[in-house]
Amino acid sequence: MNKFTTVKDVANLKELVNEALHLKQNPYQYKTLGKNKTLGLLFLNPSLRTRMSTQKAAASLGMHVMVMNLDKEGWALEMQDGAVMNGSTVEHIKEAAAVMGQYCDIIGIRSFPKLQNREEDYSEDLLQKFISYCKVPVVSLESATRHPLQSLADLLTITENAPTGKRPKVVLTWAPHVKAIPQCVANSFAEWMGQADVDLVITHPEGYELADEFTQHAQVTTNQQEALAGADFVYVKNWSSYTDYGKVLTDGAGWMLTNEHLAATNNAKVMHCLPVRRNVELSDEILDGPNALVLAQANNRTYAAQAVLKRMLEGLEK
Repeated sequence: MNKFTTVKDVANLKELVNEALHLKQNPYQYKTLGKNKTLGLLFLNPSLRTRMSTQKAAASLGMHVMVMNLDKEGWALEMQDGAVMNGSTVEHIKEAAAVMGQYCDIIGIRSFPKLQNREEDYSEDLLQKFISYCKVPVVSLESATRHPLQSLADLLTITENAPTGKRPKVVLTWAPHVKAIPQCVANSFAEWMGQADVDLVITHPEGYELADEFTQHAQVTTNQQEALAGADFVYVKNWSSYTDYGKVLTDGAGWMLTNEHLAATNNAKVMHCLPVRRNVELSDEILDGPNALVLAQANNRTYAAQAVLKRMLEGLEK
């Protein structure tokens, strides 16, 4: 595996899920695989679960880890080819990525979208240039359009908790928020569930349609109550508008999930990637109740990252 940015980078999804679940039971089985190998983790945005779980995953494989907050500790990066760098940028992505590729055997990078220009964000310019110039395997720690490590952990969690003897119904429901949030997690979850053995329904208010490339395997409705009927899993997430890019179009009254909403489901388990705004996105009664899987998801982040890093390390040995 040379890169991990989308479900399309996974040759066999079921095998990867099974490998991650095996590592969860045997986390130190490959503790020497990463001996004398270095993982560089580069963050241009805040992180808790992604940072700590990926560090733990690498340590369990015997890797050395270097972490850098590139937005605060690095030089201001120039992204444009042919730029005359007589302004605020100090270092070009070509040299920065190449140098870090010399120091690291695998690199993970996290960079959020600016939510100002859809074409610019969805081009994944920074991530793609980093992959091109660093010359080592790259793991997306969340990009402008996707969060694949989160989605793999989500799929592990659903696999562990799925009802026996039936194809689970999974609902991705929009939730209110106090500010504009990227579509990354929602895009990625929809993309991964579209390749999994589930029935996916996406529900959101008018104007919050995701890009078609992510929803082609889902049923989409603006009727949340209808979507929740018979659900086995409900994934709660806010996102800003894709069509009216980056905008918040409604205060979302009535969309925050409560136990009253869950009454229509098949006693659904409730998921969220965290961090979560309590009593804005999700009610206390759900987060503190028996249906919440949010901590199980967070725990599975380690084994999702470990499975990906293991495959990359095995690729380095070939």
